[in-house]
Amino acid sequence: MKAAPFDYVRVESLEELFSLMGAIGDDALILAGGQSLVPAMAMRMARPRLLLDVNHIPGLSGVTLGDSALHIGALTRYHELAASPEIARHAPLIAAAVPLIAHEAIRSRGTLGGNIAHADPASEMPAVLLALDATIHAESGQGGRTIPACDFFLGTYETALAPGEIVRSVSIPRPQRAERSAIDEVVRRAGDYAMAGAAIRLVAEAGRVAEARIALFGVADRALRCAPAEEALRGAEIAALPIEEAVAALRDALEPLADLHAGAATKRHLAGVVTGRLLAGLQEEHENG
Repeated sequence: MKAAPFDYVRVESLEELFSLMGAIGDDALILAGGQSLVPAMAMRMARPRLLLDVNHIPGLSGVTLGDSALHIGALTRYHELAASPEIARHAPLIAAAVPLIAHEAIRSRGTLGGNIAHADPASEMPAVLLALDATIHAESGQGGRTIPACDFFLGTYETALAPGEIVRSVSIPRPQRAERSAIDEVVRRAGDYAMAGAAIRLVAEAGRVAEARIALFGVADRALRCAPAEEALRGAEIAALPIEEAVAALRDALEPLADLHAGAATKRHLAGVVTGRLLAGLQEEHENG
């Protein structure tokens, strides 16, 4: 299989990008890492008239540490996230998620911005951004705006980006209190799409859970948080988390969507298994100091 005919432009600036997007409209698609777009083009699921290569636009990649947030450029590749000391220190959940993403060849080219703009419901990073209370910075020819991660993912391959708008960067608030986080998933084989997964962040205060965020992926049409399970954890001692109660609340609240990988009942069970496993690990981590 091969792509339908298309034109290609190596874009050198945001001004050039927005001009071309405005002129071509929906028939123009952006090439960043290309790890989702190129296969879709090969199968002719995507048929752009113009492919806009943004990899040479300056200022769209890298990790920088600000006073209150960690800023990640949209073109930052997975392997750069894994190697970043700022990510390891201030957003370890991202570092823990990277090895779960596909295979090394994918991680060497795939980008954070391309991943979240693609909005695959089985992808790890949307759930991670929900757990970390991230903000997505979007930009178009009319200017920029910020979109909370909780409002960004609207459905399968659907985001809050407007026509002509791109992801420019992502911001992660710097932790102000002690935190523990973890991510895991169930896959048939390493590198496969997740049948069910969870990213969890616990904010601690005086040895108790001041805030809990449980973000699930691979179980619905988008990454989503489970408020009942989070509420079951709030105020509990981290050394004695009510794991069974939280898992039961999650399974009662969750209404998974069946897909090619598993049925709804299987996904509900697996989401509970992963969540329980992660909470047990975080509790043990706390006990071991």
